[in-house]
Amino acid sequence: MLSHDVQAYLTVRRAMGFAMKWSGNLLRSFAAFSDAQGQHNIRSEIAIKWAASAPSARTRARRLGLVIRLARYLRAENQNHEVPPPAFGREERPRRTPYIYSRKDIQRLVQAASEIGCYPNPEYRGLTYSTFFGLLACTGMRLSETINLRLPDITADGLIIRNTKFRKSRLIPLHPTAQAVLKRYLPKRLLFAPLDDHVFVSLRKHKLLRHDAYVAFRKSIEKVGLQRHSGLPRPTIHALRHTFAVRALETCPDDRDRITRHMVALSTYLGHSDIKHTYWYLEATPELMTNIAESTQRYFTGGRQ
Repeated sequence: MLSHDVQAYLTVRRAMGFAMKWSGNLLRSFAAFSDAQGQHNIRSEIAIKWAASAPSARTRARRLGLVIRLARYLRAENQNHEVPPPAFGREERPRRTPYIYSRKDIQRLVQAASEIGCYPNPEYRGLTYSTFFGLLACTGMRLSETINLRLPDITADGLIIRNTKFRKSRLIPLHPTAQAVLKRYLPKRLLFAPLDDHVFVSLRKHKLLRHDAYVAFRKSIEKVGLQRHSGLPRPTIHALRHTFAVRALETCPDDRDRITRHMVALSTYLGHSDIKHTYWYLEATPELMTNIAESTQRYFTGGRQ
């Protein structure tokens, strides 16, 4: 039964750290669809027919992509499975060019956040969001990682990011200036909400919600005048992580072996599941593409690589 094969495949993928919630439900749906037609091996015709029932082209492509990966896995032990062709095109939309903040933009953003006031404790709210956005900018952490950060995760060696994507934990070193900001923030934070151990808490004295962060960010962006312009990248919270990655790549050395080590180290630091997500910044950022072109020109004209 194909349903049994799917369950074995999901067990392996989850053991590797993939949640497989949405995709697991879809693969079980496909297996039931195939089994109901008396076909217990993957057949391209049936896979395409099942994927085609989705309402949008992108969803059809993603559905079929799941079956393609399943088929490749199962075919290693059973050649009777067929690997369907990508009949509906690419699964993912092209990623948007990221907005890259200047150093001055970030300074103005943090300052604007510090001025966000709200009854009954306007000073605490401003301190929370200025620290919150500053930490995002100087560490490149994901929004969810910063929201879920707890007091025991702050150590002398840096911040421990626990069980994020793919159930992996990692250590993020902190610059002395970031350590100093946290040191100023924590006493007031502990006084305000001593019963919650999240580093960042709202005025409700519980951990911040994503919505809270988005609202505060939008107000801060509007205050400093970083508005979205038609056809151009827009400033977002996640763009703080993009900016950190790009600035880190700008410091990349010229030597080929050192470049490789730099990319691997940055990919690990950012918690990327695949180093291709780190290399994406090279092609997505005009400034980095210019640097690559200049380095290539120097190489072919006999200069330093």
